[in-house]
Amino acid sequence: MKWVMSIAFTEPAQYVPLARAAEQAGFEAIALSDHVVHPEKILTPYPYTPNGEPRWQPFTPWPDPWVTAAHLAAVSTRLRFVTSIYVLAMRNPLLAAKQIGTAAVLSGGRVNLGVGVGWMKDEFDASGAPFERRGARMDEMIEILRKVWRGGWQEHHGEFFSFPRVEMSPVPPAPIPIWSGGISPPALRRAARVCDGWISDMHTTAELRRIVTELRELRVDSPRAGEPFSVLGTALDAFNLDGYRRLEEIGVTHVQTMPWFFYGGPTDVLEKRLDGIRRFGDDVIAKL
Repeated sequence: MKWVMSIAFTEPAQYVPLARAAEQAGFEAIALSDHVVHPEKILTPYPYTPNGEPRWQPFTPWPDPWVTAAHLAAVSTRLRFVTSIYVLAMRNPLLAAKQIGTAAVLSGGRVNLGVGVGWMKDEFDASGAPFERRGARMDEMIEILRKVWRGGWQEHHGEFFSFPRVEMSPVPPAPIPIWSGGISPPALRRAARVCDGWISDMHTTAELRRIVTELRELRVDSPRAGEPFSVLGTALDAFNLDGYRRLEEIGVTHVQTMPWFFYGGPTDVLEKRLDGIRRFGDDVIAKL
């Protein structure tokens, strides 16, 4: 079992001390979230809450995840960085490949790309990106990323993107793991058949068991059968060692959490957060 600490909704001034504390406590990675803009009027319902309202308010900070990863890599030695989730479908594939690949180079290969098709049409509209058929477009983008990250001359002629022979340097020091989020049938198929892992939203252990079972079945019946597959899970009902062991038994390889929630609840106070990280490292990570 590996541990991933989310710093979503956190003031950027806290990033460095939180990352250093997470590395010292034994966390595998920091999870970085992504939004480009927050429209004043959001007409698209948020798919992960009962009332369709986002879990955050306007003016919540969303620093660029790849700038953040490079910054935090410079103040750490082992910590990895995973996007949860990067809205790849809203980007140009070559520009995204350059940003992500550069972060991988500068961090010594310590990045995982967690992607999603996005849910907020309003943000796509503001960014000038097409919202329709974003799933198929992202599938092609993943193919492009892997091509140019291999190095050498590469060309691509697909349904959505086409370019002649180009090369992109420098190339990442190792293949960048690509994990995909989403809970719709197409999203689960994409994760199992195209990607190296899946990232959950907030689920119960029973829900994760069902989804992981489905992912395993899809993986077996795919061109990537037999290759390693990671599951980054966030469980609503796992609060102790037994709960985390149950997650490991059902196939969750990484657990995403905000550890200070277990020691006094949500807080914006840096010292309370640092204390929660240290205590979680002693109480949970060191014992598993």
